[in-house]
Amino acid sequence: MTKVNLAGEKATLLPTLYGRALDSQSPDSILHDTMAYDAVQQIDMDFSTVGLRRGDDTAIALRARCLDDWAREFLAAHPECVVLHLGCGLDTRVYRIDPGPGVRWFDVDYPEVIELRGQLFPDREGYTAIGASVTDPMWLAEIKGDLPVLVVAEGLFMYLREDEGKDLVRRVLDHFPSGQFVFDGLSRRGTKLQKLNKAVQAAKATVHWGFDSCEELEAIDSRLRCVSSMSAFDLDNDRLPTGFRMTAKVSKVFTGMRNLAVFYRMDFQPSASG
Repeated sequence: MTKVNLAGEKATLLPTLYGRALDSQSPDSILHDTMAYDAVQQIDMDFSTVGLRRGDDTAIALRARCLDDWAREFLAAHPECVVLHLGCGLDTRVYRIDPGPGVRWFDVDYPEVIELRGQLFPDREGYTAIGASVTDPMWLAEIKGDLPVLVVAEGLFMYLREDEGKDLVRRVLDHFPSGQFVFDGLSRRGTKLQKLNKAVQAAKATVHWGFDSCEELEAIDSRLRCVSSMSAFDLDNDRLPTGFRMTAKVSKVFTGMRNLAVFYRMDFQPSASG
């Protein structure tokens, strides 16, 4: 059995892993992520302590599927590219998507998280795990910036401070010729409410960065363009808890509530002056 000793934002990988594992055991599984289930079986801990509520596993799986689908669309259009999976945690996305031979895939997370991944998951061709904070500028300098890039950041940006997140985005823009970011984010009001999230409380994590619109994200750099955004309340699945579905109906009337948690897809191209 593998021991785990994580705290703060690092520990938030545990409820998301457990949610995907639970979903994999459902007869109508969304992700079919049996690798997540196998990983849970290898970890020596009581997963009932990670703060998941009834129905959270469905919400976790739907969030992952949304970003998986967007990632697959990008890879279909760019069979030769780089993928930066930032704050990868114990996500098995590279195995779920199974990219082709022209894709160079990099999972980036803290060294202790990457060490844990190495104990739980096999290596594969075209895949590299990097043990570093995503906010450390040094790791990106080691990656060739000669191809379009897909940046996947699930459950990451809210744990960064605003200046850290913006600096990270700009470094990627400066390093690659073109590409796309796919990620989820919280509004400013959402960051305040997220502090009441049981999984966040159980991890003793702190959320920081919230943003309220595509325009606010585009203002980070003139090269960014918002392709699409979708409220988390638009995740249409009858298996979500009744309370979530009722809140989703109310959110259609109140914009502030609707934008508490949003999925974003943003393109970037060279600037006109570049």
